[in-house]
Amino acid sequence: MLHYGASMPAPPNHRKTARFGVFELDLAAGELRKRGRKVRLQEQPFQVLASLIQKAGEVVSREELRQTLWPSDTFVDFDHSLNTAINKVREALGDSATSPHYIETLARRGYRFIAAVETGAPSNANSTPHPAESAERTASPINLHPELEIPIPRRGVTRGLFALIQFMYLCFYLVALFRLHAIQNIADAFLPPWGATTLAGVVMVTAGTGIPLRCYLMSAVGFDYQRLGEKFRRIFPLLLALDQLWAVAPFLLLQKIGLGAAFAASAALLYLPFSERTLIQMAYLNSRRN
Repeated sequence: MLHYGASMPAPPNHRKTARFGVFELDLAAGELRKRGRKVRLQEQPFQVLASLIQKAGEVVSREELRQTLWPSDTFVDFDHSLNTAINKVREALGDSATSPHYIETLARRGYRFIAAVETGAPSNANSTPHPAESAERTASPINLHPELEIPIPRRGVTRGLFALIQFMYLCFYLVALFRLHAIQNIADAFLPPWGATTLAGVVMVTAGTGIPLRCYLMSAVGFDYQRLGEKFRRIFPLLLALDQLWAVAPFLLLQKIGLGAAFAASAALLYLPFSERTLIQMAYLNSRRN
């Protein structure tokens, strides 16, 4: 249930629902719904969204939000709490700080709700919609990623896939180091002695570099480090070079898996660093500070 502060009176009964895009905000029930389905949103982010919608089209300062949501006798890290709440609202709406459809950030001023809002009585989610209304909902634009131009997926899926890729590479490194002698024996079959020794050295150096790098990325995505997107962009050239070197690893198993399988595995590994970058772009859309 939404609790209004002293500076924001509860709206009259006939204005307890606000509709914008494919969303409906039920102020009385304290629910956000998308095409009739409830969207999970915690109390503080819900209150932030309600406060912005109450003044749709107007700038709401951070101080106004503080006075409304956090009374003067409440001790809280306001900046962090508000930034977190705004991020959760944008995540629920599939919105972007860099290319907003709903919540616009105005530097050093505050926030503004920029979408058109319709107010009225709550709609019955269980009732059968009018055919025209159904067509309108079906034709509603999908929230697209501002850079990739694809529908924004759930962050849990993209973060999970990214973590699995890091775990896979970590297993590669550990197995290679544990079986370094076997790798050198394979290399001796088609390389001169100095070449086999060089290859073993490259495996040791790159695996030694890759292990802490993968551990960092796994822990960062596991703890949902909000600046991971920015950090990943900085280390991507190193990661790309490292992954391209390891993409030729399947050819060491040429005698066991054959040329076709080795080529297919190598092609997939060549693509992986770019898929990692895409997953990070989707998961950390709002990695820049609000």
